[in-house]
Amino acid sequence: MKKKYFSIMGTILLVSIIFSCKDSKTNDKESNTEVTELKDIPEVEESTVEFKKDLGDFIPKNYVPFDTIKGDLNKDGKEDIILIIKGTDKNKVIQHEYRGELDRNRRGIIALLQKNNGYELAVKNYDCFSSENEEGGVYYAPELDFEIKNGNLYVNYAHGRYGYWNYTFRYQNSDFELIGFDSSSSNGPVVDSDLSINFLTRTKVVNENINENAENEGEVFKKTVTKIRKNKLIKLSEIKDFDEFEFSKD
Repeated sequence: MKKKYFSIMGTILLVSIIFSCKDSKTNDKESNTEVTELKDIPEVEESTVEFKKDLGDFIPKNYVPFDTIKGDLNKDGKEDIILIIKGTDKNKVIQHEYRGELDRNRRGIIALLQKNNGYELAVKNYDCFSSENEEGGVYYAPELDFEIKNGNLYVNYAHGRYGYWNYTFRYQNSDFELIGFDSSSSNGPVVDSDLSINFLTRTKVVNENINENAENEGEVFKKTVTKIRKNKLIKLSEIKDFDEFEFSKD
């Protein structure tokens, strides 16, 4: 009788252990499923737009303000800001044989849009412009100037008797994209040629002076209009050095 009793109890215990293990595996599977579902829920990214009320807070460490240009950059009727900054590396301050002490630290640009009693960072490029104290060879170095007009940002280079060139940027696609380029090549008071490119319409206009005696008789220009290839618009934030900046004109 005792053997039969222990046999029954052993069977009951074995069945309990089997079902207990099965329940445990089921619970583990359900738990893993819940964790997997939680991992699949996308995380909400925080806004990466930089917003500040004080203009000085946008100037990075080891830089100082160099110039400020004001105007409406996105045609919302509010006055936006272009900050030109300059590095402060003492190793780039040199003693020139003829010109004395020269600060050769590079310059950069920070574009800020006015928003809610403060400013929102639109574009930054801290080192894309050379210093104002570069060598010009037999002539002085080109003079850099900035302008905001009709919602566009103009980066202008004037080179005295040799002409000028300028870049037109428009704020779109979360950056300032190059939409136009204009240049003029001169020899003293006589203009040899000028060039205008519209990257939106893909149109290039060249006016070439064909009068060899233009200094006495005045310029006579031959106009040529051609289409350029469609290329991705260049972004201001991606230009490393305007002095070495090149792009296709065809």
